[in-house]
Amino acid sequence: MRFLCYNIQYGYGWLQRMGWLGFMARSTRHFPTVQRFLKCVDADLVGLVEVDSGSYRSGRQNQADILARQLGYAAVYRSKYAEAGFGRHLPVLNKQVNAILSRPPILRKTFHELTHGFKRLVIEVETEEVTVFVAHLSLGNLARRRQLHDLHDIVMARKKPCILAGDFNFLKGPWESKLFLKASGLTSANERGCASFPSWAPLRELDYVCYSDELKLDRFRMPKVRLSDHLPIVCDFTLH
Repeated sequence: MRFLCYNIQYGYGWLQRMGWLGFMARSTRHFPTVQRFLKCVDADLVGLVEVDSGSYRSGRQNQADILARQLGYAAVYRSKYAEAGFGRHLPVLNKQVNAILSRPPILRKTFHELTHGFKRLVIEVETEEVTVFVAHLSLGNLARRRQLHDLHDIVMARKKPCILAGDFNFLKGPWESKLFLKASGLTSANERGCASFPSWAPLRELDYVCYSDELKLDRFRMPKVRLSDHLPIVCDFTLH
């Protein structure tokens, strides 16, 4: 089973270095390159962070639906912002989602909302073999710590082998991940702690794929592609 985790930065490519100016850019020219990369990886399950579900940037098209239709996936996605938060109502922000793409049939999907932070969504998708969680955690240290408590409880309630992935924004360093992994019993696929951000000169380990002990990691790689400001993570697993 191949799993891909990727923060695609709404698919607007080289403008990634321009900060908030890039936020205003259109992604219609660059996004097909991201699509071709996903096709080459040919993962069974994909966790995507920072997906545009239909703002002016993407030409009013849902990037998750495009990938699902063109590459043969089922897509599950939702806004990353709190149900009652202003992020759900502002233009452009209200089209910013996270997504899971799956080739195995989806038996169940659940959307969890963390209790703190601006970005609160955790997507849970259950297939016959595994449960997959995708999250994009807060930039604020205190909010992120509180989110990790919620995330721990969500993951521990699973009944199947699991993969937890996403952009965790561990800006304080590796100790944040070590505490969470120890409490949850999960293992990081990135054993060497390779940095994933920024993609052109990686300095920070922000992106994670973690897995339960019912799974065996056969291969880990972080392709050096600059299609986003984050590097993708590709993992091959087998069930013990």
